[in-house]
Amino acid sequence: MEDYKTVPYSQTTLTELMIPSYSNFGGKVHGGIILGLMDKVAYACAAKHAGNYCVTVSVDTVNFLAPVEVGELVSLLASVNYVGNSSIVIGIRVQTENIKTKEIKHTNSSYFTMVAMGEDHMPAKVPGLILQTRTEIKRFYEAYHRKELAKYYNQEQARIKNDSEIEEALRLISNERCRIELTEG
Repeated sequence: MEDYKTVPYSQTTLTELMIPSYSNFGGKVHGGIILGLMDKVAYACAAKHAGNYCVTVSVDTVNFLAPVEVGELVSLLASVNYVGNSSIVIGIRVQTENIKTKEIKHTNSSYFTMVAMGEDHMPAKVPGLILQTRTEIKRFYEAYHRKELAKYYNQEQARIKNDSEIEEALRLISNERCRIELTEG
């Protein structure tokens, strides 16, 4: 029988105090610090589910909704949203807590795609996912849909790289903030 695991089995929370050395020139916590923590929690969650070493293969959009302040606690909540054969999509919610006021802010969310690696350093099959709630079903379906949109996007990117599309490109960008001064034929 094939191995399956529940979503709660590998849910992972990472909490860290934001210290002054994490700040950028504006006095807020540097976005790169947050991205690094997101990668760590994605790895921990994926590795727990897979039972193998995992590597990050893609990061979906990361929008910073609110700044993170020095002195706040940042919690990164990760869970498996989708599994393929060797890939695992990890949903991550980042939130901060002001220790003095107890105010909690949602600062960003993202999706990391991880691939499990076997002892031979090749992609390894991951356990299936047991979906137990409507939220888990919704997240699995949303990740499936993002995967299909990514396929379409990649096909479109390949299509527009074709030189025969230059006339369409010129027409479409003619009202954008650019000035075309061709120096080649």
